[in-house]
Amino acid sequence: MKKAPDPVDRHVGHRVRVRRLLVGVSQEKLGDALGVTFQQIQKYEKGTNRISASRLRQIADMLGVPVSFFYEGAPRQDGTRDESAEPTPGTAAHDVFWTSQDLQLVRAFQRIGDSQVRRRIISLVEAIGAAAPDADAPDTAPPDAE
Repeated sequence: MKKAPDPVDRHVGHRVRVRRLLVGVSQEKLGDALGVTFQQIQKYEKGTNRISASRLRQIADMLGVPVSFFYEGAPRQDGTRDESAEPTPGTAAHDVFWTSQDLQLVRAFQRIGDSQVRRRIISLVEAIGAAAPDADAPDTAPPDAE
């Protein structure tokens, strides 16, 4: 019987995937740089295959983050998450599943050099988010209201 991937291995693999997508590197390109196949990268990202310490260092260097980035929010042995760890500056703050729209937004935002403009955009998005209806509430807008 096949053993399920360890939760920490799955978490680290997921963080590799999130960061890889955020910086726009394909599985094939990452695999080529590491001297492994893209299928091996898939196995790392799913947590099916463990990533060795030396390999994780290579991945971190390629993706421009410290090794600790991959462990942020990792599950503890008791099943809880380490929420005390501060997110690495310049990286995703939360362990989320990224959509293409999320990545598009983050990439566009990162290209904005003016810090004042960036702060205004953050304020705007926060205001829109605060005014948005509760995600659990039924959608009452007419179907063609978009």
